Amino acid sequence: MKTNTAIYVNGLSVSFGGFAAITNLTLEIRYGETRAIIGPNGAGKTTLMDVISGKTRPTQGEVFLDKSIDLTVLDEATIVRRGIGRKFQRPSVFDALLVEHNVELAVRKGQGYAAMLASRFNGEQRARIDEVLDTIGLADSKSRLAGTLSHGQKQWLEIGMLLATNPKVLLLDEPVAGMTDQETERTADLIDRLAAPDRAIVVVEHDMNFVGRIADLVSVLHEGQLLGEGSMEKVRNDPRVIQVYLGR
Repeated sequence: MKTNTAIYVNGLSVSFGGFAAITNLTLEIRYGETRAIIGPNGAGKTTLMDVISGKTRPTQGEVFLDKSIDLTVLDEATIVRRGIGRKFQRPSVFDALLVEHNVELAVRKGQGYAAMLASRFNGEQRARIDEVLDTIGLADSKSRLAGTLSHGQKQWLEIGMLLATNPKVLLLDEPVAGMTDQETERTADLIDRLAAPDRAIVVVEHDMNFVGRIADLVSVLHEGQLLGEGSMEKVRNDPRVIQVYLGR
């Protein structure tokens, strides 16, 4: 029977040249939930994402996928193949390719562009590409060059490229940074559509209105430690969180 735990972090510590980025952090992220990680700059949010995605090795502690796959010993590419997809703050799409071709490359999981053009997609793959384009709201823009998209549209395209690989865990780093209010609302709607019983979504974000809109549970980090956890309403009213973060 599959556990409901997607990511299990136990006693995690990460140090860089004597600086403790994360200290003895323990938390559990479950399938079917959208978890927001918030906190001031330097709280350890990005470092946590780096460890989960294999970019950074911990000093000590455990990080498991499905409580059985030790992520601390796997490289980034293997972690992606295991079902963890990460979107960084700055969108990294292929500007010189069509929107549709960006998603096609993701479906082919790294196959070269020339090889992709020389081969044919089967019906299931084509249906998946069309489904992704529809989900991210770019079906009508599939024949545009990705470089001509707005900042918000590029963010959605990158999320779509992750979605095309059918990830079990989605890590989204500041997905609405630099967006207009309208784009932010559309991104919230998109994240709602991405939620599924067999998927966990982890969002690092500074926009508290957005966090309140999308998060099932909020974890607050401060100086590399878990300061508080609960609903957005609970953490908004936590005196410690107000003092170190929200009250600023």
